[in-house]
Amino acid sequence: MALTVSGLKIAAVGLTQRACRPTLLQAAKYSWEPKEVEAHTGQKWEKDDYRLARFIDKKKEVNQSFAIDLIKQVPPKPCTERVVYCDGGGGPLGHPKVYINLDKPGNHACGYCGLQFVKKDSH
Repeated sequence: MALTVSGLKIAAVGLTQRACRPTLLQAAKYSWEPKEVEAHTGQKWEKDDYRLARFIDKKKEVNQSFAIDLIKQVPPKPCTERVVYCDGGGGPLGHPKVYINLDKPGNHACGYCGLQFVKKDSH
């Protein structure tokens, strides 16, 4: 007696060979389990967490371009004033206006959006 599974011919002659043959139940058991992708916050759920049910038929989408990494690529904006403000672009797209003191040397970042400012010496 021979059994054909996915084009493979398997001879099912004894209990040992029956136990070794692949079954559809075993293949389907792990196919629905979502792959856990870690977010930028380090959030990762336990394997038996009920919130993983939303990812049964779809994958968990996590943007790999984290905003903090993208904002680090923007060079600091040189300014001649001692105090500058950042409003994040203004209007509905921005954030509340924040004043930043540039008296100390080095880069100074906005607390809301992370844009950096540096005082350019006027000497």
